Amino acid sequence: MNRRLISIIALATALVAPPAMADEAQFLSTLKGSWKGTGTVTTRIGARPIKVNCTFDSAASGPSLRMNGTCRGLVVVRRAISADLSANGPRYRGNYVGPSGRPSALSGSRNGNSINLAIRWTRDINGDREAAMTITKVGNSGLRLRTTDKDGAGGPTVVTADINLTR
Repeated sequence: MNRRLISIIALATALVAPPAMADEAQFLSTLKGSWKGTGTVTTRIGARPIKVNCTFDSAASGPSLRMNGTCRGLVVVRRAISADLSANGPRYRGNYVGPSGRPSALSGSRNGNSINLAIRWTRDINGDREAAMTITKVGNSGLRLRTTDKDGAGGPTVVTADINLTR
């Protein structure tokens, strides 16, 4: 009886693990392509948000996604933005280069059509080194990028970027 139970558990584990990896690769493949859209970016909590126009190119390969883009605001503000993500089972890890130009660590998981990520800055920004990013697939041809941060180390959460893109 014990041997049979162990065999059943081993078989169930083997059958369950691969689809999780395949599911992430399949989901990420729906995010590849060229995206453009508009939104707002706050350069400093408390400052007025800047309206931006953005373009992104995304490439997916298996359980990995690479996004490179540019956002332009006002007449003279232009910032390159990129994110590299890899899924290992249900967990995501990667790097993010935002408006500061400095790389930051990403980690999180997917819930439905959203990849929810913690950002770990390389230096204090808005009073601490932590923020959050959500990448949400909206329907068949939409993508929403949103970052939030706390106002100071323990203050309320504030949306620092909210960008809506379409193919």
